[in-house]
Amino acid sequence: MNKQKLTLLFSFVFLLATLASCKSGPKEKEMAAYLLVYFTDPTHSLFMALSPDGYTFTDVNNGQPVIGGDTIATQKGIRDPHITRGPDGAFYLAMTDLHIFAQREGYRTTEWERDGDIHGWGNNRGFVLMKSYDLINWTRSNVLVAEQFPHLNVSCAWAPQTIYDAVEGKMMLYFTMRLDGGKTKMYYAYTDDDFTKLVSEPTLIFEYPDPEVQVLDADITALPDGRFVMTYVAQEGPAGIKMAVSDKINSGYEYQPDQIDFEPASCEAPNVWKRIGEDKWVLMYDIFSINPHNFGFAETSDFVNFTHLGHFNEGQMKTTNFSSPKHGAVIQVSKEEAQRLAAHWDLQIEF
Repeated sequence: MNKQKLTLLFSFVFLLATLASCKSGPKEKEMAAYLLVYFTDPTHSLFMALSPDGYTFTDVNNGQPVIGGDTIATQKGIRDPHITRGPDGAFYLAMTDLHIFAQREGYRTTEWERDGDIHGWGNNRGFVLMKSYDLINWTRSNVLVAEQFPHLNVSCAWAPQTIYDAVEGKMMLYFTMRLDGGKTKMYYAYTDDDFTKLVSEPTLIFEYPDPEVQVLDADITALPDGRFVMTYVAQEGPAGIKMAVSDKINSGYEYQPDQIDFEPASCEAPNVWKRIGEDKWVLMYDIFSINPHNFGFAETSDFVNFTHLGHFNEGQMKTTNFSSPKHGAVIQVSKEEAQRLAAHWDLQIEF
């Protein structure tokens, strides 16, 4: 083999190794902090908070939005933000494009975007999808499921979340959807690499045993043993958090009857996140039935037994400069990523 061919071969091998490295993303050992995204009802905007230890969170903009919902959503407001990291190292941020107080705020003349008698409470058409490599500069796309798939007669599309499907090699968006003004159910579809559109038609991801019970707000966690845990809300009795487990990311979730939250009244929006360097996962949920509303927390090492951690500022979990967050999600970030985000918002915090 001549020198030129050998050089080309090594270059090709190096390129493949680089691509493989990019696809693997950062490792947990590189993580040093936690990022919480959430919204609030008064603003319908995006907020971010950082924590060096996973117990105490500080809002990066002193309790003010980092992105105004009126600047990114067709309804001039967002709800239900979720963030995850893809295999390319990028951050994927998905939000419901919905403002439930838009009439009051002067954004529209009707209570809902479409006829509430036909499409129900909180009707909307889709999502806001954003992608970033630094948590500061973002691309944005308004993905309107109702327009992309008009034959489905979408009445609402809420609570989008994203996870990487290694089998399909794509980011999977899963969400709550109501068709033809019926009950809410949970669906999934795949996105393009740029996170700008859906490239497959929404498909049911889980069927609740009782078709008369509304289910919503799915959150999927990949376990070390290869299984997937879905936490979600079943609106029966007081609405609460239940769990289903599958060997596949997009199907086969087996119903489990037990409710795993610790609330006597209704809660929603479960999000599971792992503690850095520990075999412990935190279940976080939104207790919308209390005033002021708050987040609740539980911890598990086996997804069988859960320990109650209380609420924000009523137990081990704390906030320093914000209150009453709504429908949040937490991910691990590196020290460099946390420091860069904090510096951008002039937040003084040690990691």
